[in-house]
Amino acid sequence: MLKADLHVHTCYSKDSISPLEKIVQHCLDNSINCLAITDHDTISGALEIKRIAPFTVIVGEEVLTACGEVIGLFLTEEIPPRLSPEETVARIKEQGGLVCIPHPFDRFRPHSRLRRDALERIKSDVDLIEVFNSRTYLLRDSARALQFAQSHGLPGTVGSDAHVIREIGRSFIELPEFNDAEQFRQALGQGKIFTSKTSTLTNFYNVRNRLIKRLKKS
Repeated sequence: MLKADLHVHTCYSKDSISPLEKIVQHCLDNSINCLAITDHDTISGALEIKRIAPFTVIVGEEVLTACGEVIGLFLTEEIPPRLSPEETVARIKEQGGLVCIPHPFDRFRPHSRLRRDALERIKSDVDLIEVFNSRTYLLRDSARALQFAQSHGLPGTVGSDAHVIREIGRSFIELPEFNDAEQFRQALGQGKIFTSKTSTLTNFYNVRNRLIKRLKKS
């Protein structure tokens, strides 16, 4: 069985400074043997950590579309930001990837969650719904995501949305091993979910991380 955190950011995201080697070591120390690396608008970090990690790594990208964020999993090519949701989904599908909607009803992320009208437009092409995100603070928002997934017959993913190393593995799913995107989708249906919310104070690390990166560039 795999212990998988399916929403993790690295130093390749604009609001994270987590080094790849320390992420790998944290996972080894905490028996996490599957990660989906979902950096903002890039797959560079995911490709590199897949190269160095001795466990399963899914190459993903949290893409900011013109209407909010969409995650692509099992990617081989980077998808540019600020395309329409429809074009973003098409580019994920063209490379055999899976379309996942992160934190779909998180009321505290009005600028990053996918707009409801956009979700309605692309829902027939959605493969997965993130049913629990450790940084979604209201349980009723997570419950709404789970209800949406169940009512549309979609598998649910779980992730810490880690932007600092100690968050990784806060929420995870135990699931059977898989070899490709379709096996992964099927394995999610057999998964067992473990959830834990992150402190609201953790969001301050995102601000700190952005400042640190700006200072390094100046």
